[in-house]
Amino acid sequence: MSVAVAPVEVMTFGCRLNILDSEQMRRAATGAGLERAVIVNSCAVTGEAVAQARQAIRKLKREQPEARIIVTGCAAQTEPATFAAMPEVDLVLGNDAKGAPATWAGVRAGLDFGVSGEEKVRVNDIMAVREGALHMVDGFDGRTRAFVQVQTGCDHRCTFCIIPYGRGNSRSAPMGEVVAQVRRLVEAGQGEVVLTGVDLTSYGGDLPGQPNLGRLVRTLLRQVPDLKRLRLSSIDSVEADDDLLRALAEEERLMPHLHLSLQSGDDMILKRMKRRHSRADAIRLVGEMRRLRPDLVFGADLIAGFPTETEGMFRNSLDLVEACGLTFLHVFPYSPRPGTPAARMPQVGRAVAKARAARLREKGEAALRRHLSANVGARRSVLVENGRLGRTEHFTPVHVARDAAPGTILPLRIAGHDGARLIAA
Repeated sequence: MSVAVAPVEVMTFGCRLNILDSEQMRRAATGAGLERAVIVNSCAVTGEAVAQARQAIRKLKREQPEARIIVTGCAAQTEPATFAAMPEVDLVLGNDAKGAPATWAGVRAGLDFGVSGEEKVRVNDIMAVREGALHMVDGFDGRTRAFVQVQTGCDHRCTFCIIPYGRGNSRSAPMGEVVAQVRRLVEAGQGEVVLTGVDLTSYGGDLPGQPNLGRLVRTLLRQVPDLKRLRLSSIDSVEADDDLLRALAEEERLMPHLHLSLQSGDDMILKRMKRRHSRADAIRLVGEMRRLRPDLVFGADLIAGFPTETEGMFRNSLDLVEACGLTFLHVFPYSPRPGTPAARMPQVGRAVAKARAARLREKGEAALRRHLSANVGARRSVLVENGRLGRTEHFTPVHVARDAAPGTILPLRIAGHDGARLIAA
């Protein structure tokens, strides 16, 4: 969770896309002259995320009784009535137009004249939205890498996931706009750019000629030669295209770190999740990518305690960590989301799901320690994030021994680690 500063405060929950959305909303709302307002950019990925947003809203109103509270984001899109029923909330705004300056001019006018009842909810059918949604934000104050949203929405319907109902169907930003945006960021001094999206590897399927993610990556690196480092956010392993694999093999400026949306290591659970890959598919892809780029480091999303998951099925997920050589794990205990098919399946007890998630995290911590140990004695290119913290090419955190300006890329020798990060000499 992060909070921006007045005159318009933005409280952000959830993913990197929400961070991008929040920056765009802050600028648009400030430009529209909105004052004494707090925008709550919510997340719907779990029931806990929705509850956290509601708790934060209540606390916010107690601490700032004069503030006008606008709730937007995926939870506002999927559960508008939940937030409209809160007396602390002045307006519930859908995801489709929350970044447009005209939206915030209208919000200001509505709040100035007062809104009530059904007027509190301005949420449209997100599935009817067809245009792309590139967030044209030229960097972030205090950040050393820039995130560029090249895709939003998702055409797949995993049985556990509510996000398509918050973000809509897949839409991509035109390649020329992405190139122009990255060029502006590099000219403004950004050394590292991260391409991000809800379903990043579906990029281009809705554009003329259907350019894929690999083609976008290679075009960016060719047309923006001063870009030092390019990263990808989470990708769906089954959608990794041949162009992307070639880019991994041939483009040194494409960083050797990928985060995979795996979710489970058991074939039956994957089918019940309505995922499009098998356990063998995941292992085979990771092996092929490592053959092309031996120093690749992988992270993965994994869900523990999905409905019908037995102990044996869960062990297949535990074993996947070593079978794929995973290093960075994002582990979630399953959380039923109302309206999704998985919520109607036979549930695993909450306590069991949490215990299994804890076991997966322990496995991940051991894998991370092995990775850290393997880096001791190596030289790494470290992007400094603040005076004493940086990240290697593999996105591994590093404690830097001397102060350096944020954004500086230093060649450093790794002297050791503390179990959570590397320590540079």
